[in-house]
Amino acid sequence: MKKPTPSRQRNRDTADPAYSFACDQFAERGVDVEAALRTLAGIAVSLHCWQGDDVGGFETNRGPIGGGLAVTGNQPGRATNAEELRADLDQALALIPGRHRVNLHAMYGDFGGRPVDRDEVAPEHFRTWIAWAAERRLGLDFNPTCFAHSRAADGFTLSHPDASVRQFWITHCRRSRAIAASMGHALHTPCINNLWIPDGFKDTPADRQGPRERLVESLDAVFQKRYPVEHLRDAVEPKLFGIGAESCTVGSAEFYFGYALTRRKLLCLDSGHFHPTESIADKISSVLQFLPEILLHVSRGVRWDSDHVVTLADELLAITREVVANGLLGRVHWGLDYFDASINRIAAWVIGARNLLRALLIALLEPPGIREAEAFGDRTARLALQEEARFLPVGAVWNEHCKRLNVPIGEAWLSDVRRYEMQTRVHRA
Repeated sequence: MKKPTPSRQRNRDTADPAYSFACDQFAERGVDVEAALRTLAGIAVSLHCWQGDDVGGFETNRGPIGGGLAVTGNQPGRATNAEELRADLDQALALIPGRHRVNLHAMYGDFGGRPVDRDEVAPEHFRTWIAWAAERRLGLDFNPTCFAHSRAADGFTLSHPDASVRQFWITHCRRSRAIAASMGHALHTPCINNLWIPDGFKDTPADRQGPRERLVESLDAVFQKRYPVEHLRDAVEPKLFGIGAESCTVGSAEFYFGYALTRRKLLCLDSGHFHPTESIADKISSVLQFLPEILLHVSRGVRWDSDHVVTLADELLAITREVVANGLLGRVHWGLDYFDASINRIAAWVIGARNLLRALLIALLEPPGIREAEAFGDRTARLALQEEARFLPVGAVWNEHCKRLNVPIGEAWLSDVRRYEMQTRVHRA
């Protein structure tokens, strides 16, 4: 076992015995626990605002959610305005170790009770969000909202056969990029603007080519203006299907991979947007052979793209392991994307974010002997070491991480959520 460096020794002298034991166990296998914790502390996860209010938004003229999206459950305490949502995010972020980001949709502006159509949305409607994020030293990410609107009622937006409808959504997406760029400029961290549209066919289409040609034309118009990369990064997000678009999605995985590759955009891989037997873990090292960066939306599909709260399941562990083991952390942006109204919404954020961070920690603590065994062609040792690694004392390292970053250890955070729930429930419908 390597002797700890002086700085590492000082940290261990003040740690609890369980953490010291864990460090010894990992050191025997060639893992530097302190280095893993330093890396983990620098990883930011983008929390999706729409979990806090069931994809409601704050427009006065918003239509039914539509777009193949559905939120189930009726747990009390939903945020009803931007101020409440920011307070809820404050509470969630206080229980998640590290410094993270918040991901907004265009329909979450502070519109002052006035009807603002999607082609009129502007940076001024997000000044309060920018000020809030700046005060907390948070980054913001953004998304155009191409659903829950009368001009998307038939399921088509940027690929719509009507040129006037396409132009409406082109304008909206252009304005969303301007908002995102203003966020990145103000907060001194690039804002990722992720474009997803619901366009697709419920039954077998007679023409798949036409909508995809129109979508390419519309996307090129959306991205025509260039912004500094230190302010804005553009991403495009595919999907296999949605409710009402089961037979054909215009923006498929193959479509957006080709578009991202030829237009140098980030490709967003959402773990709930593929066939249930597909793992996006296997796709990561493939697409990063050709793209400089990707965006990962971490979700959990159950039988279909049902956006369940992220759990510490094999799929999540495979995703984080693929990124960490291949040295891809600097090329991947992390975000959550699910909506569950059957449980406390703040708890949903906390559970999902802590699980993603735990999965990243497990990946960072993987013994190097596993890869070495594979390199030597020893598949027996590879499998044996993979299974033995499951029982290494990761929990003690995670608890130390939470303690250092001043967030509750174990399930203690749930008491804070319950107290907050009781304080806010009386003020919300």
